[in-house]
Amino acid sequence: MAAEAPQRRLGAWRERVGHVIDVLPSWSDLEKPFNASIDRFELDGLAFTDCRSDAMSLERSLARISRDSVRNFALHVFVEGEMRDVSVRSLSRTATPSAAKVLALDMGQPVRMRRTDCRVLTLFVPAAVVQEVFPDPEAIHGLAIQELATPIARLAVEYVAALSSRVGRLSAAAVQADARTGAQLLVAALSKQVGMGDSARAAARAAVFGQARRYIQAHLHRADLSPDGVVAALRLSRPTVYRLFQHEGGLASYIRNLRLRHAADELAKHPSAMVADIAYGAGFKSASDFTRAFRRAFDMAPQDFRAAARKSG
Repeated sequence: MAAEAPQRRLGAWRERVGHVIDVLPSWSDLEKPFNASIDRFELDGLAFTDCRSDAMSLERSLARISRDSVRNFALHVFVEGEMRDVSVRSLSRTATPSAAKVLALDMGQPVRMRRTDCRVLTLFVPAAVVQEVFPDPEAIHGLAIQELATPIARLAVEYVAALSSRVGRLSAAAVQADARTGAQLLVAALSKQVGMGDSARAAARAAVFGQARRYIQAHLHRADLSPDGVVAALRLSRPTVYRLFQHEGGLASYIRNLRLRHAADELAKHPSAMVADIAYGAGFKSASDFTRAFRRAFDMAPQDFRAAARKSG
């Protein structure tokens, strides 16, 4: 970065991080000098980065997700600056209510965000680490902590910040262990943020959620799949099942969003398949219903998404 002319550094940075996420510069951004640096530590199944940068907008679009293999979870800790305007389209959480100091992202789901001049520490972890607390790891996508109001949140941020100050002096095994502990603390802090219970309740919830998720995935192609049908099939109380999906905006939203993500994957993978066939295969009752739902969720028609995915591939 330092070797580049100041006005060319943002373009160079786009290329450097482009294997993970897309930088979305405005014309004014491209005309201004830009500064950024990043240290990355690759671990066994984990990664830890320490990044300093000027303000920028970032995005992982569905088209982008359809053509890469990045599927881990990113736990961001802002020791300076903050994340703003986080939009996780296609999920119930459309934006963080205010600036975030801690932000969790599922790299297999779309997101657009703007961050200020900042220093951000990021732990990239597999789903298994998140699943120790969250029954469905995908539910963590877009969760944020605005204020470090709980002891566990303060401890998690302090632990990760301390790791960054000594990571260069630690053995690989020590970095691995400390990074995993830091990730576990952050996930615990996020679970506290959304009011999840103790580990015993979480384990029971995970078992029931797994049962519900497997049923939904097995019957996703059926147009008559509904929240009432899931409740009846699982022979559980309606409040029990509905509570499992409250962080997804409800059971109906979870089913709809799962259908849309499945359809988006099929659009990208099978460019010659009829849109109507993909719609019916994902469980939609008609192609028009599918197109309307797809446009509401992703701000484009299915045909436009397919064209964008083909172009970006």
